[in-house]
Amino acid sequence: MPSYITHFLPFLGLLSLTTAAQAAKPIRVASPDGAVQVTVDVTGQGQPTYAVRYRSAEVLRPSRLGLQLAGTDLSQGLKLKKADKVEAVTDDYQLATDKRANCRYRANRRVVHFAGKAGAPQLSVVFQVSNDGVAFQYVVEGTSQEVQRITAENTTFHLPASAKGWLHPHAKAQTGWAKTQPSYEENYQRGIAAGTPSTIGEGWSFPALFEANGHWVLLTEAGMGRTYCGSHLAHASPDAEYSIAFAQPQERTTPEAPVLPEGRLPWRTPWRVLVVGNSLAPIVESTLTTDVSAPAQTAVVPEVAGKSSWSWVLLGDGKTTYDVQRRFIDYAADMEWRYCLVDALWDTQIGYDKTQELAQYARSKNVGLLVWYNSNGHWNEAPQTPKNVLFEAESRRKEFARIKQMGIAGLKIDFFGGDGQSFMNYYQDLLEDAAKAGLLVNFHGTTIPRGWNRTYPNLMTMEAVKGFEFLTFDQNNTDQEPTHCATLLFTRNAVGPMDFTPMAFSEINGKQRRTSNAFELALSVLFQSGIQHYAEVPEGMAAQPAYVREFVKKLPPRWADVRFVEGYPGQYAVLARQAPDGRWYLAGINATDAPKTIQVDLGKLGLKSGTLITDGATNRSFSTQPVAGNAVSVTLPARGGFVVQPE
Repeated sequence: MPSYITHFLPFLGLLSLTTAAQAAKPIRVASPDGAVQVTVDVTGQGQPTYAVRYRSAEVLRPSRLGLQLAGTDLSQGLKLKKADKVEAVTDDYQLATDKRANCRYRANRRVVHFAGKAGAPQLSVVFQVSNDGVAFQYVVEGTSQEVQRITAENTTFHLPASAKGWLHPHAKAQTGWAKTQPSYEENYQRGIAAGTPSTIGEGWSFPALFEANGHWVLLTEAGMGRTYCGSHLAHASPDAEYSIAFAQPQERTTPEAPVLPEGRLPWRTPWRVLVVGNSLAPIVESTLTTDVSAPAQTAVVPEVAGKSSWSWVLLGDGKTTYDVQRRFIDYAADMEWRYCLVDALWDTQIGYDKTQELAQYARSKNVGLLVWYNSNGHWNEAPQTPKNVLFEAESRRKEFARIKQMGIAGLKIDFFGGDGQSFMNYYQDLLEDAAKAGLLVNFHGTTIPRGWNRTYPNLMTMEAVKGFEFLTFDQNNTDQEPTHCATLLFTRNAVGPMDFTPMAFSEINGKQRRTSNAFELALSVLFQSGIQHYAEVPEGMAAQPAYVREFVKKLPPRWADVRFVEGYPGQYAVLARQAPDGRWYLAGINATDAPKTIQVDLGKLGLKSGTLITDGATNRSFSTQPVAGNAVSVTLPARGGFVVQPE
């Protein structure tokens, strides 16, 4: 053996040990500003973990990572193989249907590779850390074309023991009215101790908000493709460690359709998203769910967002008639709104031919007509029609072509059956076929957006909320409207457009409204939806002061930006939204049972003067006054609200 080789061998051994030692060190990646920090490590049992800090505060204790495939456990017995160099991620894009028109994403990306059994699929985790949070995604490496199945995901979110949560109970599949659950239509549990078991027994839905060590964390998922199911947080969370739960067995489109994830290698999962901040501003203002979602195939942002009249929520099924809907088209035209929604039973109570007449009449008034459909196949018992025409591809495409020829602008599709993988595909089939037909889409009785409104620009909005309609069903829901609305701004509406269908000044038949008219008016600004369907009917709007009608009429069809001003989940909220012309609108609500004084510096918004509209002498009246200068002080009565209209 040559002498230089014998002298070199000890060096090789030392190099090998050094490399292994370096690989064994925890892997770190921080946000561009250094505030958000992620540490990735492996336990002695070979279980990968990650932890998250915001500067000096621990917001997630070491939490588990990993997947379990049928036949392969990628959650333990792993070694840290290597970590790629940190790369900068830059993405600028536009949205027409969300909180910000021009989105700017800057993050640091690092891919961490783990090694398991030889010959088995290998696991990598992609981390992208931005100034407003953390997103991570699993990649199952390999080239096998055999279908792989994930039986469980071992991701956890281990919060500080003292954390408090604002959490939405996840429903049991095929429960509720006509077996239409889960559809994300519960009231949030507010400020509960982290680790509290869920009230229904099926865990907690995304998004989930936590206050942790003086900071805020919003958990959700995004970038949902076709090879995964929707997930949520599991029922049990000992020591405030929340784990991932998959869809329930009933959540499938057909008896043989997949519920749990199936796919081929290489396989990318959706993103686990944590919006993080030392205040509630990042929670309200972040676009992280769309930042990490797939871009649209077209770069064109359609000018399709707007406001809509809608009869059903206050008038019910019986008023889906030709004469009533024509009156609501006139109402939309008078209010300079872009759309009118014709809800369930239009096919039988109006008919296709007369609906085509309505569409033509609406077009003559510069109003687009939207029509309702039942999504269901076998998965629920909702009887409303049209039904059983959208699930099969051939029938769906034929129907889309028919209503497009009739002059219909878009459709509302209701009563979905859950979050199984087959439903994730069904949603995207509907969006793709509707886009090809030139139709807009609004999903109701549905899952959460998960970033789809970036991938599919024709997706205007999704319900996934206990919306205004529930106030008409039960007095308990009506009683909870103030605190519910003041929670949604920091939870459901923080992750995408929300079709709550706000703003009614009229009384609800058989119920006692708990909010003031000024509170309801404020929701027209506070809640964001690609198409905002207003609950108020023509007579109720006509009864309001001219300055209120003019305010609603002149609200912009979409928003360019948002700023959190102040608030606390379930108690009160003040937001500013920017119109496309650069002017800022301000709105606030007080959800408590006592008066609250709110002071706002208009100068910070560049809002030098405007008109304040707030509560009058009674909670069914308004008052108005000009405002100018920087400091504005508004005292809101219990369950009251205000708006400031810019000059």
